[in-house]
Amino acid sequence: MSTAESAQKKQKMSTSIDSTCINTIRCLGADIVQKANSGHPGAPMGCAPMAHTLFHKVMRFSPAHPQWANRDRFVLSNGHSCALLYTMLHLTGYERPSMADLQNFRQLDSVTAGHPENYLLDAVEVSTGPLGQGISNAVGMAIAESHLAARFNQSGMAPLVDHSTYVICGDGCLQEGVSSEACSLAGHLQLGKLIVLYDDNDITIDGGTNLSFTEDVAKRFEAYGWHVQAVTDGDSTDTSNLESAIAAAQAVTNKPSLIKVKTIIGLGSAKQGTHSVHGAPLGAEDIANVKTKFGLDPNQHFQVSDVVREAYSSCVGKGNNAVNEWNALLLEYKSAAPELTAEFERRLSGALPENWMAALPRYVAGQDKDKASRNYSQDVINALAPLLPEMMGGSADLTPSNKTNFKDCIDYQAATPHGRYLRFGVREHGMAAICNGLAAHGSVLPYCATFLNFIGYALGAMRVTSLSHFRVIYVMTHDSIGLGEDGPTHQPIEALCSLRAMPNHLVIRPGDGNETSGAYAIALANPTRPCTIALSRQTLVHQNGSSIENTLKGAYCLLENANAICTLVATGSEVQLCMNAAAEMGNVRVVSMPCWELFEEQSSEYQQSVLGSFPVVSVEAGATTGWGRYSHAQIGMKSFGASAPGATCFEHFGFTIDNIKSTVGKVTSYYSGGAVPALMPNF
Repeated sequence: MSTAESAQKKQKMSTSIDSTCINTIRCLGADIVQKANSGHPGAPMGCAPMAHTLFHKVMRFSPAHPQWANRDRFVLSNGHSCALLYTMLHLTGYERPSMADLQNFRQLDSVTAGHPENYLLDAVEVSTGPLGQGISNAVGMAIAESHLAARFNQSGMAPLVDHSTYVICGDGCLQEGVSSEACSLAGHLQLGKLIVLYDDNDITIDGGTNLSFTEDVAKRFEAYGWHVQAVTDGDSTDTSNLESAIAAAQAVTNKPSLIKVKTIIGLGSAKQGTHSVHGAPLGAEDIANVKTKFGLDPNQHFQVSDVVREAYSSCVGKGNNAVNEWNALLLEYKSAAPELTAEFERRLSGALPENWMAALPRYVAGQDKDKASRNYSQDVINALAPLLPEMMGGSADLTPSNKTNFKDCIDYQAATPHGRYLRFGVREHGMAAICNGLAAHGSVLPYCATFLNFIGYALGAMRVTSLSHFRVIYVMTHDSIGLGEDGPTHQPIEALCSLRAMPNHLVIRPGDGNETSGAYAIALANPTRPCTIALSRQTLVHQNGSSIENTLKGAYCLLENANAICTLVATGSEVQLCMNAAAEMGNVRVVSMPCWELFEEQSSEYQQSVLGSFPVVSVEAGATTGWGRYSHAQIGMKSFGASAPGATCFEHFGFTIDNIKSTVGKVTSYYSGGAVPALMPNF
């Protein structure tokens, strides 16, 4: 047999194995959804050639070491097609999901949730499902890779950080605005190791994309500064065109890449190419016909032949070899650059330097200059930045207002990837989603900022931060009507309430410098809980009795009074208002409550000692929703704000000593004839 004939025979065998693997993936996806009687079979069936090509032929990863630092990252942005991801993880040799896990899809306590959740399976990088989030997270991952490569790779040595981020996304991801924000920034930053495979199947839930989505996606991404290609035969089990397109994308190092892959949703089904195959099981008869069409036994379920097992078994060995080679390289780095490598390993572990807490600024009332808490925040960032090189973040085009830059900081740009300060532009939603990607990648501690009122633009991604247990620090300034003249479009009313309702999210509104330092201490000490720090534009004076340690408890008594008839509880700028009222009234206690969530975690005895046995009045320049758990009467906002100087706004809306006096008089009079109801019952 000639060399040419031998090569041709080998190619035919490879194509045959590819076909068997791809059709197995298609049928497994259909079986998974059918057994659950819930889910989305169409996209897994249509995307099977892409997934097979990436996992079997392109990506570097190790099923035995799912958190290997130099693995290629994979993001299934169209998370509703997660039967595809679970199938690929199972076939390529990860311990979980097992076949039993595939058969337990969408059931209570299963690791194979209805959309991928990063904390359930080691190999799931990010929680996807809300469309557009995954591709936007991938931008953050690519930023992290290029930044760490610039920081740690050494001239004359093989690169320690050298991996790509691959994404499969659908039409829905590209319609959501968050992806536009993130992909625009990705093009500006020239993220050459970000490669997106776009499943162009012409179908959305409502029907064909011609109902609402007829833009030229390729031209749009070219305008963003991306390298764009098209693969017209995305359904073929001959993956050579896909492989060539990915190779071409890998060769373009100064642009992210989009590969527009034409597919038929639900290929092989009687409903293929229609929205009917998007979000419902195929049914037993249709699945049997699909299996017959693709050469599988129509009477068998969850079939994986020995040929398919053997084909994917190489993933484990290749992964182990890659990890061993990288570990050997790491030893070389330790020898050549021990201090740099020690920092790299510390950051990989997620550990903070031992002395980080000592670096936090501490202030003395009457001695240190009083500032706005946004300025105290900048003090903290300046103190931590040299000690925590993993801190990487920025602002949504509000750096002068948010005060998030630090001394001698260098912008992260295409020409300066070693820089740590990110210019997100006016892209709040994309900013938060990118920070999720930074956190997911690891070795980076992300923070980002905008005005508190504009957190509404970012809430979709912030909810995923909380769900995913990512440590992202949200620095939100201009936290109340106190910002003044910009008026009600900029003055947050319900923002704090909205954030406090979010599970696994710490909301901190510090009242002075020590509490601001304490807010960052809380954020750093909680590696699985994101944190929003709400900061003022107006000056907050230092209070006697405030401290970092007290802030860690969530609430504490700032002013005790043996003659008290009432307790005032406040956050942020209203703490000093209550202290001024207490000085004039002489018969109230004052409690500062910077963080509800942490106060809820204290003992009942501590909680009751803080709130006391008197009537409690809360004072916060925001919505009063939720304050009924901590107070008997509330002074807060019941409307939007107004355009006027901050002090005028406070007076107009009742944040005055006179109104506090009046409210205290009313509530103490009301309870004078009987027992004061206990607050925060713990059942």
